[in-house]
Amino acid sequence: MKSMTRLRRTSLVVALTVGAGASLPVHAAQTSSGVGAEQPSSALALAALDRRIADLDAEEATSKQELSELGSKIAEAHAQSLSHGRALYRLTRAGMLPMGGGFGEFVSHAIRVERSRRALSADLESEKKLRQRGAELSRALERVARDRVALASQRSAMDAARMAMDEEARRQAAFDRAFETSRDGNDFVAVSGQSLATHDRAQGGFSASRGKLLFPLAARAEVHPAQREGTDGPGLEIKTTLGAPVRAVFAGRIAFADRYGAYGRLVIIDHGDHYYTVSGNLAGIDAKVGDDISAGERIGTVGDEGKGPSLYFEIRHGTETITPGPWLGLP
Repeated sequence: MKSMTRLRRTSLVVALTVGAGASLPVHAAQTSSGVGAEQPSSALALAALDRRIADLDAEEATSKQELSELGSKIAEAHAQSLSHGRALYRLTRAGMLPMGGGFGEFVSHAIRVERSRRALSADLESEKKLRQRGAELSRALERVARDRVALASQRSAMDAARMAMDEEARRQAAFDRAFETSRDGNDFVAVSGQSLATHDRAQGGFSASRGKLLFPLAARAEVHPAQREGTDGPGLEIKTTLGAPVRAVFAGRIAFADRYGAYGRLVIIDHGDHYYTVSGNLAGIDAKVGDDISAGERIGTVGDEGKGPSLYFEIRHGTETITPGPWLGLP
């Protein structure tokens, strides 16, 4: 017995840029247990990304604080350099005048000039280092800003991927649930008995209508046995015109009406006694889950997923997909 379709999921790899040329790869690995098992990996990836963003926020705050304090230090160092520069200028402007006081006064003057020169040189070097540090901090803030933009973009992408995974998990669960319960086929016969009688259907339920089911399209069509990749199969590819009405082949209740994997837009009808019909590749869906449907009632329209307009049709009994042709009276 075939198990219900599980879409093949490729690994989600998100490379988180964490600095110039560095990256932190985070994998939401493919697992055999489905989307639910991928959630912890996805949560870890998001947590790692959030930590990196928090680190950038902290680095930015620290750099801005230091840069703010550095401004006053640079101003102070510059003022001191000007003061020592003026003092040196005054001393050197004296030239040979101290010679009038004798050799001792000349030596003392020379020492004062040298001390003033060294003080000025130290002040200028200190101011240079402070300005270099300011330039480094400015570059660091520019890098933080670039990294934050990149990480914010990755965060948005990961949020979108997580939402897509959650939506896929919801659809997977709804798809599986559609085949888990089924009413007594006679319930649907009672609800839509007039429609069944109109089309000369047996009153014993879906199984008694083998070979007598309505064809799912009223329009001209070309029928080919097929198994679409990513579906359970076997099924039928029924080529027809785009937008042609798709109808229920037998009375039942809508068990699924949504987009799902390789089936595209899809309607599953529970016909009772665990018999189901699957109509995929729809352009539009004209029914909702829980609706009671009569035989021949419109459930959607034929779509085109890129290979020409066609309806993909399957019949299932429980979890087993059965060859649909004989049920529709096809050779």
